[in-house]
Amino acid sequence: MHFTKMHGIGNDYVYVDCIRQPPPRDPCALARAVSDRHCGIGSDGLILICPSQVADARMRMFNVDGSESEMCGNGIRCVAKFVHDHGIARKPRLTIETGRGVLSLDLTVENDRVTQVRVDMGTPILQAADIPTTLPGNPVADAKLPYWDAGRELLDLLAPAGGQPAVTCVSTGNPHGVLFCRDVTKVPLEKVGPMLEHAPVFPRRANIHFAQVHSRGEVTMRTWERGSGITMACGTGACSVCVAGVLTGRTDRELLAHLPGGDLRLHWSESDDHVYMTGPATEVFSGEWPE
Repeated sequence: MHFTKMHGIGNDYVYVDCIRQPPPRDPCALARAVSDRHCGIGSDGLILICPSQVADARMRMFNVDGSESEMCGNGIRCVAKFVHDHGIARKPRLTIETGRGVLSLDLTVENDRVTQVRVDMGTPILQAADIPTTLPGNPVADAKLPYWDAGRELLDLLAPAGGQPAVTCVSTGNPHGVLFCRDVTKVPLEKVGPMLEHAPVFPRRANIHFAQVHSRGEVTMRTWERGSGITMACGTGACSVCVAGVLTGRTDRELLAHLPGGDLRLHWSESDDHVYMTGPATEVFSGEWPE
């Protein structure tokens, strides 16, 4: 099986062209194997590039633990780069079918290679039942997390970072919980991430993000991804932070987000209510996996 390793600001996946070769028999098991950073290729998961009846290609995304997710913002930019650079569809605007629906992507091409991609992420989902979360509110903005077994421990862990267990919930095709704090570097993400991902208020688990606001147009964020753990970046998460900042009055609709792997530019448009994300896509290497 031929594969290509790609990343969007450090959020790395193994990509498999299932248009020109057969799809893997067990993508869940394959995701677990290739993602292993010691015994595999090493990645945040597996993304299959498949034929589509309604778009230029279809993206299927699998986490490190083998679970399938609906969308990946950094991943879809890399899919667009692969589709263009490898000759599947060489157009300045592409459409990619995802678990969120069909998304449109505008490409910046230099020397016949894609360097930047602007993704129309669509309208954010703010109805609690559709995210889904059992927290009150439509939208769920700065909602206090009810205490469950880990509630007091969570409060104590967040105290040094100036954080409170209050969360703003957004879905950009997959569920996100955003918590604002004074210093993201002091968040013990390896401890609070899994606690919040599996909190009872998230029936399908959630991606968890901590954001530090520098100004109305700039934030720094860190991410715990559902099914993958700490990652260098999360595109759908950055979009959710942008929406959460507006909902809670902390930021404007145009936002520069600093993530451990690099920067993303976000815009929650008032004209069409869509969120737009712009960032790079990078191909690292290709190889053969003896599936």
